[in-house]
Amino acid sequence: MKMIDLKEVQVEDIEARLSSYDENHITYKMNGCIQIGVEDDGRLIAGLDAQITAFRILYVSTVFVEEAYRRKGIGAWMIREMEKRAAAMGVNTIRLDTFNWQGKEFYEALDYQCAGHYDNAEDGYSEYFFLKRINGPVSTDAEHPAIRK
Repeated sequence: MKMIDLKEVQVEDIEARLSSYDENHITYKMNGCIQIGVEDDGRLIAGLDAQITAFRILYVSTVFVEEAYRRKGIGAWMIREMEKRAAAMGVNTIRLDTFNWQGKEFYEALDYQCAGHYDNAEDGYSEYFFLKRINGPVSTDAEHPAIRK
């Protein structure tokens, strides 16, 4: 035996084999994503990107609100809309991760539970892993409170 560097075709082969193996344990497949943003006067000021993975889990990879718009409820508005759409798609768990300077308190305020974390003192950061179970339709405001009718 010897260790090798994989070529792209070999990476694809290994991923296909893992997927085939996983199918023995995952009895259903779900696909989909939630990609929403908020514009102000036609300019994108916030956005969220999430992808359904195995076992009815939605993985949130990106949540961003421009600094001038933070602490005005826009991030929470996007999260509530994401939860509503996720429930309608059949998702029952949302997972995400964040660094200590990003959104730890934000997610805790939205009832996300910290499932674990680690500190990396050498590089000066901590990372937190959050979960939230959603079991049915999630109520959401039709519009953000700052939007004038």
